[in-house]
Amino acid sequence: MRKIYSRIDAIAGNVITVTAEGVRYGELAVVSSSHGDSLAEVIRLFENKVSLQVYAGSRGVSTGDEVRFLGHPMQVSFSDDLLGRIFNGSGVPRDKGPALTESLIEIGGPAVNPAKRIIPRNMIRTGIPMIDLFNTLVESQKLPIFSVSGEPYNPLLARIAMQAEVDIIILGGCGLKYDDYLFFRDALEEGGALSRTIFFVHTAADPIVESLLVPDISLAVAERFALRGKRVLVLLTDMTNFADAMREIAITMEQVPSNRGYPGDLYSQLAARYEKAVDFEGAGSITILAVTTMPGDDVTHPVPDNTGYITEGQFYLRNGRIEPFGSLSRLKQLVNKDTREDHRALMDGMIKLYAAYLESLEKKAMGFRMSDWDQKLLKYGVSFEREMMDLSVNIPLEKALDAGWRILSDCFLPEEAGLRTELIKKFWPKG
Repeated sequence: MRKIYSRIDAIAGNVITVTAEGVRYGELAVVSSSHGDSLAEVIRLFENKVSLQVYAGSRGVSTGDEVRFLGHPMQVSFSDDLLGRIFNGSGVPRDKGPALTESLIEIGGPAVNPAKRIIPRNMIRTGIPMIDLFNTLVESQKLPIFSVSGEPYNPLLARIAMQAEVDIIILGGCGLKYDDYLFFRDALEEGGALSRTIFFVHTAADPIVESLLVPDISLAVAERFALRGKRVLVLLTDMTNFADAMREIAITMEQVPSNRGYPGDLYSQLAARYEKAVDFEGAGSITILAVTTMPGDDVTHPVPDNTGYITEGQFYLRNGRIEPFGSLSRLKQLVNKDTREDHRALMDGMIKLYAAYLESLEKKAMGFRMSDWDQKLLKYGVSFEREMMDLSVNIPLEKALDAGWRILSDCFLPEEAGLRTELIKKFWPKG
């Protein structure tokens, strides 16, 4: 029988403090106020002083209200009934469907022991050339999408959700604008992917603490599906909003701030989520793609800076395109050696020529005389950006490779492409 405490010692923002015994970190409680019952979570323990974050906010809560501890952390229902459903950060339905209360699992558990993981070995096809050909997404990889506000990172995630060759998509939204939430819902429904998708969405109008729950609840469900043999892709947007929610609560708790006001455990908090990416031997996998917006396009900002040390590369989204320079999938060599024999060579050769194109473009802008080679590079760069970098391009990897050879043959002679003779003999377009 859990005790009921009828006195709240202090209220600061959405954080309340009570004097209690036998309580553990992360445990849930119910706060009964004049506005009804609200869930709260233990976020700090100091001797017998227990601080709780009230999910719905502390408005209407008074020092004489009751606090009843539930004896367990946040839980979410797990079953196939989750598929096609939309929930908020607390697991409450947003889609006016029935609440799911059976087969509850705890969220926020530890990551899988590295000794029990297997080396990533499978490619996840997306139909996007700048990913499939140049920075291949690998099953069980954890990758951020570095971007700035205003870039089409949510449309990119929606395309990946619709086209990725996986079994289940879990979309976790932290601080989404309501329009973005509607966009995801409508895009996946029209694209026929809603039936294999689960949404956990926190909008900017929802209680901020729910933003902290979204990654944990998304990854807890993903883990259970992966253990049942499913290939799960978790899409999170935006992890900077997640970190900002951490900062706001830390300020309320009067914690000593670290870099730019973020809590000192920012790295550990981010790593605890990203390290959930895993490939289980004999079962399924969890792959994580997470948007991280960079305030002021500053990659040294604490959130992208810490993220870069945790993840296995990154995609840079600039000017509506995935940039070839700066973008990196550190695991791509594990899979693109097995796709087609020309994959590695064509990828390296095309990027080298695109770098030369950028130099010629700069020379042209400065008024230098253009050589015949510069003119060929300029033609190549335009074709490369139109047929490879444009995010509207949607073709399988093999067609992207064939398109790469065609672009090279349209702009250069075979000996100018810088590729091995045996590959040119086999793949260079005839006629």
